[in-house]
Amino acid sequence: MVCGTSSHSGKSLLVAGLCRLLARSGVSVAPFKGQNMSLNSVVTAEGAEIGRAQGAQAAAAGIEPEVAMNPVLLKPTSDRRSQVVVMGRPWRVLDAADYQRAKPGLRPTVLAALGSLRERFDMVVLEGAGSPAEINLMDGDLVNLGLADAAGIPAVVVGDIDRGGVFAHLYGTVELLPPELRRRVRGLLINKLRGDPGLLGDGPAELARRTGIPVLGVMPWLEGVAIDAEDSLALEAANGWAHGGGEGLDVAVLRLPRISNFTDVDALGAEAGVGLRWVDRPSQLGDPDLVVLPGTKSTVADLAWLRARGLADALCALVRSGRGPVVLGICGGYQMLGTRILDEAGVEDAGGAPGLALLEAETTFGPEKVTRRRSGAERETGVAVHGYEIHHGQVRPGAPSRPWFDLEGHAGPEPEGVVDPDRGIFATVLHGVLENDELRAGLLREVARRRNLEWRPSGLRFADLRQAQLDRVADACERHLDLDALWRIAGEGALR
Repeated sequence: MVCGTSSHSGKSLLVAGLCRLLARSGVSVAPFKGQNMSLNSVVTAEGAEIGRAQGAQAAAAGIEPEVAMNPVLLKPTSDRRSQVVVMGRPWRVLDAADYQRAKPGLRPTVLAALGSLRERFDMVVLEGAGSPAEINLMDGDLVNLGLADAAGIPAVVVGDIDRGGVFAHLYGTVELLPPELRRRVRGLLINKLRGDPGLLGDGPAELARRTGIPVLGVMPWLEGVAIDAEDSLALEAANGWAHGGGEGLDVAVLRLPRISNFTDVDALGAEAGVGLRWVDRPSQLGDPDLVVLPGTKSTVADLAWLRARGLADALCALVRSGRGPVVLGICGGYQMLGTRILDEAGVEDAGGAPGLALLEAETTFGPEKVTRRRSGAERETGVAVHGYEIHHGQVRPGAPSRPWFDLEGHAGPEPEGVVDPDRGIFATVLHGVLENDELRAGLLREVARRRNLEWRPSGLRFADLRQAQLDRVADACERHLDLDALWRIAGEGALR
């Protein structure tokens, strides 16, 4: 198990790097996270929903993601409530106190999922969550050292030196642990060091002396490296995919409070000649070439936020100005662009709301959540498209828009998404659609044409870029970690 001193300490990245390193050595390996809190998710081949970080780690391991890799997924719907997804399916919507009471009943499910992976793979690399020393959350633990102890699994703890105070963070984490959990910690790791590791002096050795736990390596800051993030803390850091501002197409992404699957725009940020920026107030919007309304777990509440912030009026004014930006709505963003959102099923406990009325489309929330992978083609060009659906809302578009895609269905092609050619508005329920290289290039060409700008496709293959990123992390693990010691520790887990 890889635990961390805090969120965003690098657990997800290290698990991905170790999975890739093991897979390159011929070891069959799988990732696992017992409980994940994330609004970024993926859909497995069987239609189950799991955390996106585990999907990326499965890719690092060279295997298909499956529901056993993340048996419990919490998707916050507000500051106090979350949709609880168990084995890939919505289970309940609970507040924090109710979830704490429900956790002991979920432990058998989590342990069974972990046991299934351990039976089928040579090694399983587990990811913890937050900090294992959060003393208010130890009872009924499903994801940190309580789970490791129940399953007889050793752990390492990683600290983020870029935040400062890494020695205190690692030492304090270990000291807060009760004896039965502390004995599970077999190694410490320092992550995200910028500069010369020699400047650490005898700090690692002194930390090892005081804790009795060896420091197994110092990972450098990996400039420009990113894997699919699991929480919005990643938006505060430099985006490894993004080139940032500068010359080229200006892409503004509205940073909604309950933004989900913000990884949908990673492929845009990775394109040369594209500057991607996040916007949460009208003064930041400016005159972009493309505006993206991303997905959200709380469509109605985030739409109200757009109105309260003045962003809704600012966007509508741009679109109606006659030289407005191209607009792309994805899932919840698509729903916002329509005329009306109805929620008689009480999915968001909001009753519905009027939309932005930039598209003739009406959305109705249903009690059943749709989670499935989809394939098809862009209707006008025949360009292949692959993506996945995660939504309660069913959108019914109307004239004058036309379908964007024809997707494979049981009874033949099914129209999906809309294109309003007059206003330059594109919308779809499909996540991951921008990872289709030819489709993304075509969209950006259309943006450039409408804005009378020059832009040429770079020929980027986003899937290859993602694989190269994973290899860079694995290479760094190989160079900077004491792998012999790590593999010996992992071997202890086989002797449970």
